[in-house]
Amino acid sequence: MNARPEDRRDGRSNRRPEDVLSRRGGSVELLRLPAALFGAVSGLRGRLYDLGLLPSTRVEVPVVSVGNLTVGGTGKTPFVSFLVRCLRARSLRPGILSRGYKSGGAQANDEARMLDAELGDVPHVQDPDRVRGAQVLVERGVDVIVLDDGFQHRRLGRDLDLVLVDATRPWGLPREGARDDLRALLPRGLLRERPEKLARADALVLTRSDQVSPDQRAALREELRQFAPGPPVLLAAHRPCALRGPEGLALPTALRDREVSLVSGIGNPDGFEAAVRSLGGVVREHRRFPDHHAYRASDLDGLGGEGVLVVTTAKDAVKLAGLGLAVEPHVLEVQLELLEGQAVLDALLDALPAGAARQRRANLHEGLHG
Repeated sequence: MNARPEDRRDGRSNRRPEDVLSRRGGSVELLRLPAALFGAVSGLRGRLYDLGLLPSTRVEVPVVSVGNLTVGGTGKTPFVSFLVRCLRARSLRPGILSRGYKSGGAQANDEARMLDAELGDVPHVQDPDRVRGAQVLVERGVDVIVLDDGFQHRRLGRDLDLVLVDATRPWGLPREGARDDLRALLPRGLLRERPEKLARADALVLTRSDQVSPDQRAALREELRQFAPGPPVLLAAHRPCALRGPEGLALPTALRDREVSLVSGIGNPDGFEAAVRSLGGVVREHRRFPDHHAYRASDLDGLGGEGVLVVTTAKDAVKLAGLGLAVEPHVLEVQLELLEGQAVLDALLDALPAGAARQRRANLHEGLHG
C-alpha cells in the first residue's frame, strides 16, 4: 500500500501502523511467527481463567466491562459516556475505571479528559491495577463501575461484558481494495484475541453500523453469530451533534459544502472522515496521526487556509488545547446512538445487582447524618 499523500508533512511520514499491517505479502508476513506465539500465550491465559486456575477478584459493587477484540478505534469512549447516562437514568451513581494508557503521572490521558468534560462529576480512576482502582471507586461510594477497555482484563470480576465491534473494520485493519478483511493477531494484525472469544460477551455492539451498507451489515452479523452464537447483537451509530468553534456551537450541518482540513490522532480516522463527508464537508486534507499522538503546534503548520475550516475530534481537541495554535480548530462533537437493541441493553442493566450498593450508600449516609 502506498502512503497516502495526506499522511505526509514537511517531508516526514505520519504513517500509522495499520497502513503497513493491512498489506499482504512481503516482510510484514514475518510477523506471523510472533503472532502465533502471542496467540498461544493469550489462549493459555484465557483457558486458565476459564478453569478457575487464575482467580478473578470481585468487589462490592457490580462491574460493567466495555471492551473490544481489537486495538483501538471501536468507539469505546462515546459508548462509555452513553452507558454512564443510562446508569444515571436508573438513579445509580456510576464510576469509571480505566488503565490510563499514555497518561502522564497525575495527568489524565485524552479519553479521561474528554469524559471529564462531557460527564462532569462522575468519579474516574485510572490505574493499571484495575482491582486496586475498583476498590478506590468503591471507597468513593459508587453504585456501579464501568470498566473501560476491560474485556481482556479478567483479573477484575465483572457482572456484564459488553464488547464493541466496529462495522467499518471489524477485525481492526482497514480493507485493502475489494479484498476480504485481514484477521490476524498482534503483532501481525490488531486482534488481541481470536474472534471466537467473542462468545464470552453478554452482548455485542456493532458501532458505526450506519457507515456500511445493509448487505455488509447483514453479512457481518452472520459472521459474528458463527463466532459467538449466544450474545445478542446491538446496532449503534456515532451521530454528529454539534460543531464547536471559536464563535460557539453550531449545527453539524454547518459543514455542508464547506472546504475542510482534518486533523486526527484516533483509532479509526476513516470513520471520522466519513462522518465529515456525510455532512457535506469537502475534505481538502486529512493529517492522520497515530492514536494517542502527543501533538506539537508544528503538527498543524500550514493546515487550513483562507475559507478552509480546520476540523478535529473531541478526543484530539483536549490535546490541542493550550498549544498556542495560529488557527483554532473546530471540533466535531458526536454522541453514540443505539439504533437497535435498546430493550436488550435495558434488560441487562436492570438485572445488575446494584440494589445492595444503593442500600450500602444509604446506610452510610444515615450513619454520617443520623
